[in-house]
This record gives sequence, structure tokens and C-alpha cells, in this order.
Amino acid sequence: EHVRRFHELFFTLSPEKSAIEHNVKRALLLADKSVYNYYSDFAEKGYYNRIIAGNINQVLKVDSVVCDFNGYPYRAVTYATQKIIRQSNVTERSLVTTCRLLNSSRSDDNPNGFTIEGFTIIENKDLQTIKR
Repeated sequence: EHVRRFHELFFTLSPEKSAIEHNVKRALLLADKSVYNYYSDFAEKGYYNRIIAGNINQVLKVDSVVCDFNGYPYRAVTYATQKIIRQSNVTERSLVTTCRLLNSSRSDDNPNGFTIEGFTIIENKDLQTIKR
């Protein structure tokens, strides 16, 4: 649940600056600096500004999370599908990420009591684009 929720918060975006900042802030509370580095890189490259300027909605659906609890920190691989919804078309993308999960204190901001570390995007590629 922790990994799924993080991905939904970090990758589901609407074309509104305050909504993006709110969701990303909540996602960052569930993870270490490895996620912040991705956020900074996306922001620096203008990704969030293009979402807003293009009136683009991005929706993420987690297909599965595979966790290995036999070693610590726990390893997780997430398989997800993104839909990038533009006025002219909808692009479907596959997203595969890896991370490690550390035990941490439960709180209102982190109800599952894990911290994501070593977050890495392994794959983020277009599957298809459909005209609207």
C-alpha cells in the first residue's frame, strides 16, 4: 500500500501548480532524497510547467508491486501504466521502478511506517498514442 500510494501521489498530475505541489509534497514525505532528486530534475527540465501550460492530465495506475521481504531493507519493484491526457491525444506509457523500503515510525503523513530509499525509474516508455 505504501509503494502504491507513493506512486499515485508522485505521478498523478493535474494542470494546476498548487495540486502538483500538494501531491508531490505528500509523496516526498514517504521517501528519501532519491525521490527529491527526481522531482528537482523534472522541475529543472520544465516538466511540471509543460503539464500546466499544455493543460495536460497525467493519471497513474499501479498494476502490481513485487516486494521481497526476505532481506532488509526490503526490495520492491513497481509496474504501472500512465495515461497522459492531452486535448489532441492520449498517450499510454509503461512505468517500472525499483526501491528499497526501510521501517520507520508511523504517523498521519506516513500511516504504513515505511520510507522509500534508492528510488530508481527503470523504464518509462510510450506504449501507444490515441487521437481524440
